[in-house]
Amino acid sequence: MYTGNPDVPDDVFADVLTQVTTFVRDRVVPRETEIMNSDAIPADLRAQAADMGLFGYAIPQEWGGLGLDLVQDVELAMQLGYTSLALRSMFGTNNGIAGQVLVGFGTDEQKARWLPGIASGEVVASFALTEPGAGSDPAGLKTVARADGEGWVIDGSKRFITNATDANLFVVFARLDPAPATGNGIAVLLVPAETSGVEVGVKDAKMGQEGSRTADVTFTGVRVGAEALVGGAGEVGYRAAMTSLARGRIHVAALAVGTAQRAQDESVSYAASSTQGGTPIGSFQLVQAMLADQATGVMAGRALVRETARAYVTGEDRRIGPSVAKLFCTEMVGKVADLAVQVHGGTGYMREVPVERIYRDVRLLRLYEGTSEIQRLIIGGGLVRGAQARS
Repeated sequence: MYTGNPDVPDDVFADVLTQVTTFVRDRVVPRETEIMNSDAIPADLRAQAADMGLFGYAIPQEWGGLGLDLVQDVELAMQLGYTSLALRSMFGTNNGIAGQVLVGFGTDEQKARWLPGIASGEVVASFALTEPGAGSDPAGLKTVARADGEGWVIDGSKRFITNATDANLFVVFARLDPAPATGNGIAVLLVPAETSGVEVGVKDAKMGQEGSRTADVTFTGVRVGAEALVGGAGEVGYRAAMTSLARGRIHVAALAVGTAQRAQDESVSYAASSTQGGTPIGSFQLVQAMLADQATGVMAGRALVRETARAYVTGEDRRIGPSVAKLFCTEMVGKVADLAVQVHGGTGYMREVPVERIYRDVRLLRLYEGTSEIQRLIIGGGLVRGAQARS
């Protein structure tokens, strides 16, 4: 049973959520076109986000973060999803797939070295998993960390790495050579960005999410010490990364709900005010049907992410539920965004109209942190294995 977060009581969290909601609606939403056209988050918005603690909202308070648990995280994410997803991307890896590896499984020394800076935003952490031949399934990883004395030498290339151009720390997946006696041989290592042999490519030009930064990263003869191995053991680091990804899937699902809510709000507002032949288009039943489908998806998604987050925090379900939430909500927001463009008609196809940007932005949600196809394999395989275990 979920009894609340003792470190952040409900009344304190309510204040945090109100502040973030106000920041998103009053400060960021009016500047979405600026973010899109400049392909960057303005420095003053970054500074405000850091001052509010957004770079470390999911980092424990002992390391300088706000200490929100996942139940609170999804409420925050639904507000952050209401505006340009690039804003959340700026601090998403610090709180999510990179930061949580250290929070859950880092050694005391690793936590002390990195988490305070991650929580404050002085350190930007990037999660370096994807490669040209390996993404949702890390089994195809080619990056190798070879034992060298007391440390490791890393060689390999990573692709589509979020915040790579701004990163101070890379959380890197690699195959250990020699492989450890236990586990699958894939480990996670901490590599400071200034380490010799680390090369970051040019910023990727993407379909959407302007303002977020991804790039290729190459590791050539990169030497790190024994202290770089997350948790001090190969199998520990890999398990930490998989746990972090599962948690991140619920967060992405909540983002999708927030963006779907924005698309619905834009649609309802347009339908109520735009006219055809002197009649508001919202009076037409077929338009009402599209709005109804949007609302149904948003409400179902919101309930799903809240329940999935609760089950994750209590330990009831940390594998199938996260994949269910990510699959449903990211597919749902794609449909809601498509309907939003349809409700707007030709106007919805015009650049600088919010639903046009949303339509492009949300397409990525079905790809990163495990594609929809991978989520289906996790869900279906997990259900079958569960039945077999009970028989």
